[in-house]
Amino acid sequence: MRAWAVVEPAPIASGPLRRADRDVPSPGPGELLVRVLACGVCRTDLHVAEGDLPVHLPGVTPGHEIVGEVVEAGPGCLHGAGDRVGAAWLRGTCGACRFCRRGAENLCPASVYTGWDAHGGYAEYTLAVDAYTYALPPELDDVRAAPLLCAGIIGYRALRRAALPPGGRLGVWGFGGSAHLAAQIALAEGADVHVYTRSPAARELARDLGASWAGDSFDAAPALLDSAIVFAPAGELVAAALERLDRGGTCAIAGIHLSDVPSLDYRRYLFQEREVRSVTANTRADGEEFLRLAARLDVAVTTRGYGLGEADRALADLAADRFTGAAVLVP
Repeated sequence: MRAWAVVEPAPIASGPLRRADRDVPSPGPGELLVRVLACGVCRTDLHVAEGDLPVHLPGVTPGHEIVGEVVEAGPGCLHGAGDRVGAAWLRGTCGACRFCRRGAENLCPASVYTGWDAHGGYAEYTLAVDAYTYALPPELDDVRAAPLLCAGIIGYRALRRAALPPGGRLGVWGFGGSAHLAAQIALAEGADVHVYTRSPAARELARDLGASWAGDSFDAAPALLDSAIVFAPAGELVAAALERLDRGGTCAIAGIHLSDVPSLDYRRYLFQEREVRSVTANTRADGEEFLRLAARLDVAVTTRGYGLGEADRALADLAADRFTGAAVLVP
């Protein structure tokens, strides 16, 4: 089968992603052999390719927003041949630690991840763990569903971590695949959404989706915010978000990787009970809840399609902000 592999992590312009020919794998107990129908291109894939995230599996195939058809199921699986499933970032947890027992499996110290610890969806076939796959609502076609499996789920968790009060004002920094989905959930729930992004095209998309204001990342705030989410992996934006929060506001940082946060003056950025929270992966409950909500609300997914052979270009375009919304590979 055709696949892509991160041969040696490096800046995307130097070509760390290389084509590879691999045997089609066989599923073991609890595993599904999945024919990839679509795979979203996530900024986390870029972090894996460029080495921002340390190497877990040499030569790993990235991709963790996978929509596919089950070809073969190993022993002990609930899904079977012909089922359409989604495989996401979280691939496995121990199920026994104190975090798993209390419903915080995203914090499990033994957790493993698709496209980092195991080969992902930048390929014609992949193996998925049955217990960590999702049955996809029929209303969501393959290309539309793919970005929901990470960008959507993580954005949803970030929105909940931001503790937005009913009818509150939400500020969003960065407006890519994840942000444009989370913003729609917030809008549907009655929020007033303000978007901060350096991209004129992204600002236009934000307004089209219903944001009441959109400006540059460091523009003066038209009004103080109740909550903020920083999606862009730039530490200096944390200070920008905190400065625009009202008293008691919460800033959630949605990325798995972030450049260093500059020194923060306590009174200017944190006093008056402003909070900073990180977002670490997601639970399966997050995914199931979000996918139901996305189908019910008919969330608009802005996508740009690429062939499987264009995965390196898709990541380069993502790094350079050459599209709005989410990129999706279609074998």
